[in-house]
Amino acid sequence: MQKFQLELLFHIIGIGSASGLLLDGTSLFLVSDNSYMLYEYNLANKQLEKTPIAPHGYNGPLENVPKKEKADYESITAMGDELYLFGSGSTNKRNTIQYIDSQSKKVFPAIDATDLYMAMQDFSEIKPDNFNIEAAVNAGNTWYLFNRGNGPKGQNGIFTLDGDIKEAAFQFIYNEIALPKINGAPASFTDAVLVDDKLYFLAAAEKSNSTYLDGEVAGTLIGRIDTETMEVEFTEIISLKNKFEGITLYKTKDKSLEFLLCEDTDSDAAASDIFKLTLEKQ
Repeated sequence: MQKFQLELLFHIIGIGSASGLLLDGTSLFLVSDNSYMLYEYNLANKQLEKTPIAPHGYNGPLENVPKKEKADYESITAMGDELYLFGSGSTNKRNTIQYIDSQSKKVFPAIDATDLYMAMQDFSEIKPDNFNIEAAVNAGNTWYLFNRGNGPKGQNGIFTLDGDIKEAAFQFIYNEIALPKINGAPASFTDAVLVDDKLYFLAAAEKSNSTYLDGEVAGTLIGRIDTETMEVEFTEIISLKNKFEGITLYKTKDKSLEFLLCEDTDSDAAASDIFKLTLEKQ
C-alpha cells in the first residue's frame, strides 16, 4: 500500500468544473472543460485572473459554455513560457490545441489537431466513440497524451509523440494501459504530471461508458508509470467520492512528493476546491 495524505488546501471562487492545472512559481494556471478562459490564481495574493481564449468568430458565453459548443479543454501543460491546452477530441468541435504565452498572456491562433487525432485513432485502432484525450505532458520535444478509457471499450492508453507541436506533425507510439476498478467501476485516466522519469497519473471511475456524458462518481486513484518501460508501478485509491481531473507537482521533499489536485464536480457552480496530496516516496 502506498502511504498518502489528502487534504483540502484552499477554495477558489470564480472558476467551476476545473479539469486541469499547472503550477509555475506562485501562479497556478487552471482550465475548465466548459470554459473559453485560461485562469491564473496567484498563490501569494490569492487573486484570480481570467484570459479569454475563445476562437475567432465565437459569440457565445465564455463560461458555462453549452456542451455542444465547448472545446472541452481537459488538460494543460507547458513548453518553456508557452502553455498548451488540449481539446479532448471526443467530438469534431474538440479537435484544437490552444497555446498562450504565460507571461504576456498573448493568445496565439489555435492549432487544428483534426488530422493528428485521426492519425492517432487509426494507429491505435481506437474508434471515435472511444477517443478522449484527458491528459497532456510535455518533456521537450516529447509529448505524452493520455486517452481516457471511459468509452464503450474502456481503452486507456498513452500516446508518446515526438515532433513539432505547432505543425501537429509527429512520429508516435501507443501503449495500452490496464487500470483497476474502483467500487466495481473501471478507472480511466484524467490527468498526469512528469516527475523525473516517472509519470504520476490520476484515474477516475464513473458509472458511465460514454466519452460525452458524465456518470455517477465512484472515486479516484493515483498511479505511476515508468517512461522507459511504460509499465504501471503502483496504483492507490485516494478517494471514493471525488472525481479529480487535474494534478501538478507542488513540492518535492526528502521522503515525499506533494501534488495539487483539482476536482470537476460536473456542475455550473463557479467555485473550485484545490486539494494537496502528499505521497510517500518509494
